[in-house]
Amino acid sequence: MKSKKMISLIAIIVIIILGGIGFFFYHQNTKATNVSESDSSSSVASNVALPQLSSTVSKKEAVVELQTTKGNIKIKLFPEYAPKAVKNFLTHSKKGYYNNTLFHRVINEFMIQGGDPKGDGTGGESIYGKPFGTEISKSLYHIRGALAMAQTSEPNSIGSQFYIVQNNEDVSTSADIKDGTPSKILDAYKKGGTPSLDGTYTVFGQVIEGMDVVDKIAAVEVNSGDKPTTDIKVNKIKVIQEAK
Repeated sequence: MKSKKMISLIAIIVIIILGGIGFFFYHQNTKATNVSESDSSSSVASNVALPQLSSTVSKKEAVVELQTTKGNIKIKLFPEYAPKAVKNFLTHSKKGYYNNTLFHRVINEFMIQGGDPKGDGTGGESIYGKPFGTEISKSLYHIRGALAMAQTSEPNSIGSQFYIVQNNEDVSTSADIKDGTPSKILDAYKKGGTPSLDGTYTVFGQVIEGMDVVDKIAAVEVNSGDKPTTDIKVNKIKVIQEAK
């Protein structure tokens, strides 16, 4: 009897030990799986191209120079991510559509807006014969220096008007930051931007030289309608490079 009890006790101990080992390996595998999934998600986010963060110009990008009465602003454009907006802007630029147009709306610590031949914010047409819709990309954001197309609340309302984001205050912890915003963009938002506009307006370029000129324009005196009291003009827009 003692021998049988001893055998039963040993069997119970073995079962407990084996069960513990099995739980340990199951727990470790679960942890490994979770880490793998997390790493994969992180990897996907880190693989998103963020061309605004580099001043280097690739062959896939275009470059223009806004020659204004306050100085020149060099901007690279992203046809890979906003093809309609870039084509519209480049075509207008080459045809002289923007020559001698005003920055008709200027809000310091926000943006400067131009591109309206009428000079009052009510005009401007696209090259497509009618207004077109927004082009939203996970690669482009309203960081300081971003070039974007103005529009109304209508779904397809983009014509020729554009704006450059000027705000230089840290907005990296703003409640307006959208879920999924890459960490490198959050770092860029420490230098300024308007994240509230992400996902709603078409970003299609980034200032690479001349942010001091943007700041000078933003600092001018304006009337109650945010129009500069002294005309600030785009003399012309020179196309330096077209995308290949």
